[in-house]
Amino acid sequence: MTDINDERRPSPEALLRLAQKEEAQAEQGRLKIFLGYAAGVGKTYAMLEAARQRKGEGRDVVAAYVESHGRAETDALLEGVEIIPPARIEYQGVTLREVDVDAVLARKPQLALVDELAHTNAPGSRHEKRWQDVEELLAAGINVYTTVNVQHFESLNDVVVQITGIAVRETVPDSLLDQATEIRLVDIPPEDLLQRLREGKVYVPEQAAFATEKFFRPGNLIALRELSLRRAASRVDEEMRAYMESRAIPGPWPATERLLVSVSGSPYSERLIRTTRRLADELKAPWFTVYVETPGGGRQEQENRKRVWKDLRLAESLGAHVATLTATSAADAIIDYARSHNVTQIVVGKPAKPRWRELLRLPLVDQIIRLSGAIDVHVVSFEPAGAKKGPVIPRQRRPISLTGYMASLALVAATTLVCLLGRPFLAPTNMVMIYLLAVVLAALRLGLKPAILTAFLGVLAFDFFFVPPRLTFAVADTQYLITFVALFTVGVVISTLVSKARERAEAVREREVQTAALYYLSRDLAAAADIETLVQAVVRNIGESLAAGSTVLLPKGDRLEVAAASKGLKPDVKEMAVADWAFRNRQPAGQGTETLVSAGLLYLPLQTSGNILGVLGIRLKNVADYRSTQPRRLLDAFVTQTAMALERVQLSRQAEQTQILQARETLERALLNSISHDLRTPLVSITGALDTLREKVHTLANEARMELLDTAWEEAERLNRFVGNLLDMTRLEAGALKVKKELCDVQDLVGCALAALERRIGGRQVDVHLPPDLPLVRMDMVLMTQVLANLLDNALKYSPPESGIEISVRVNDGRLEMEVADHGPGIPEQDLKRVFDKFYRIPIPEGSRGTGLGLSICKGIVEAHGGAIRAENRARGGLRVIVTLTIK
Repeated sequence: MTDINDERRPSPEALLRLAQKEEAQAEQGRLKIFLGYAAGVGKTYAMLEAARQRKGEGRDVVAAYVESHGRAETDALLEGVEIIPPARIEYQGVTLREVDVDAVLARKPQLALVDELAHTNAPGSRHEKRWQDVEELLAAGINVYTTVNVQHFESLNDVVVQITGIAVRETVPDSLLDQATEIRLVDIPPEDLLQRLREGKVYVPEQAAFATEKFFRPGNLIALRELSLRRAASRVDEEMRAYMESRAIPGPWPATERLLVSVSGSPYSERLIRTTRRLADELKAPWFTVYVETPGGGRQEQENRKRVWKDLRLAESLGAHVATLTATSAADAIIDYARSHNVTQIVVGKPAKPRWRELLRLPLVDQIIRLSGAIDVHVVSFEPAGAKKGPVIPRQRRPISLTGYMASLALVAATTLVCLLGRPFLAPTNMVMIYLLAVVLAALRLGLKPAILTAFLGVLAFDFFFVPPRLTFAVADTQYLITFVALFTVGVVISTLVSKARERAEAVREREVQTAALYYLSRDLAAAADIETLVQAVVRNIGESLAAGSTVLLPKGDRLEVAAASKGLKPDVKEMAVADWAFRNRQPAGQGTETLVSAGLLYLPLQTSGNILGVLGIRLKNVADYRSTQPRRLLDAFVTQTAMALERVQLSRQAEQTQILQARETLERALLNSISHDLRTPLVSITGALDTLREKVHTLANEARMELLDTAWEEAERLNRFVGNLLDMTRLEAGALKVKKELCDVQDLVGCALAALERRIGGRQVDVHLPPDLPLVRMDMVLMTQVLANLLDNALKYSPPESGIEISVRVNDGRLEMEVADHGPGIPEQDLKRVFDKFYRIPIPEGSRGTGLGLSICKGIVEAHGGAIRAENRARGGLRVIVTLTIK
């Protein structure tokens, strides 16, 4: 039996979408749009009324930009509202007023009023459009009230042209409408709007008469009003669907549709994009825009490249998922992409080429329809009645180069001359192969069209010079017609195949160049161990791959600094300001963008999933390359690789610092433990002995006093050795230990070490084995005495009191070996190498004391002499430590 509560439970996907939306809204300001269908409906008035209500509720409200158009009732609503003075920009002798974004950000109110969202800013402003100013305010966490008319939204641009015959130049991306947390529709009947227009409440009388004639016609207003009502209703429907999903309210849920449109740089691609956006809005479906680069696409004229880039940016601003594909067949690539992304509908344009060209090549729309399978295909017409109202910008064609065609003519003439010379030896039909060879050469060297011309001229030359009757185009034997057709057909096929092979080879070469560029960059970045080497590698690779100047700017404190730059490239104050904006807003700026376009470089933020690490500035040779797809794709790959490498180096530094801190903490902890035990214990003993002597100096017997003094003396010596070991270790690590080598007698060395430990040895037996013919050894007598004394002290400490100590010296292969051995428990095999580490102490035997520095000091002194030291367990028990020195 099914639980009813389970059926009404919201889906995890719906809850996730709701949580993501709430999280995004919490991080930035809220946007409220006052939407109207024409000027004069009262958008600004409604916005000011709502703002006064918020101010009455205690909100901090400022007017960043409000255009009252001289209306007294509108100006009255501004009373009591703080007005941010607008930025004044001089342009062609005229002072223009724009939103002062920096002043609003510095003021940081709770709510800012920004009128006329679709307005185009004056040249020299930070952003090209006012809606970009609004986006920056929202990103800073400032709530914004704004106004806009429905005809200014990008997806409705061509529809408005059809309705009114007027192309709206100032547009706003539909993503802002989707981003708005609230939309308020400001609506009045068209009759009332026309009455307001006649009364001069919208425009001055002269402008009102012109507007009534051109735009404010009843039919236009009714249609625009319907668009605004539909757009507002669509938003309400979206909110209702989201509400039903989040609360699991049952209802009919249709399967999700996914739309795809392909652009090619055609003048009609914008219409296809807007049509797809409207279909996606109606179906509440995601949509995709792709551009397919074919092998011959690299030869496109510059104007077409600009148009492709513009179309892709338009689709992205309208909310599409944009992708660029590389394939030999556009239709196959589109269908493969559609199937891999679960696309259910493809939008294509009706062919605009002449019908006769379809005989040579099947139109793209027909290819897509044949390959589509279960995918629906929408064909959009390019010849609506309204399209005739505006001029169509003709596509610029490249000037025809006659060089290839003249070369083709010369090649045919040379081939004919060769055939004439060989005519006595060759039959006419055999000469066909020579003309085919000329076609192949033309295809390889001159291109497709000159090769086809070569085939055509070859047929004519063969007919004129070699087919009876000669020197005429008449044909006595009709069978030669088959030869002519075969020669031309084979020539065209060969030309086409060779041309395609060349184009594919060129495409492969370009991809190979890009792959090699990315490989070399990745190799250099992987080898870079520090930031300086890394940024130099980035600048060098960009210069080699794109022949472009570049600079890498990294944050230092609260500002950016140039970490590396190409020769002669040094950003000035203005360029640094643009780079700083790109860094703080995590968006591209400068050339090729819509933000701060007056900059001389393109600035791309170096960011990973969670961090912004710096900015990469690029200066390309050709301005048009900033909007070209191939350089931008390669630059995006460079930016991603650079950001990941920077993050890797930073993480490596952090890991290294963490290891250093851990090692320091371990050392400090070990030192503290040693001090707490080995320093405090002798001090307590000395203090106790002296305290007893001071209080009972007259009552203690001489024997007891001497015993206390001996105890204090031994502990003082122990304390002195401990402090000396610490100082010696400090000198070793600081490199301050100076070895003064002199020729020394090994027998004197052993004697000095035994004399230094005479009191510690006491009655313990020490056996010394010295060969009679020991040579003199070059060493520092004082330091090596300390080494031998430390080894003896270690043997005394870690061996039973009744056991003996053995000292033996021998010469082996020109090296002196000194060995100190005991009869103690030895050392576990895994600890034999660790006994020479600082502060390392074997936990046995019970009651032994020490700092763990003695053997470490011995190792440092011996290695300073160029020798070696090692520890080994004895076969019958015990440990021996062997010191090896070179005899010189």
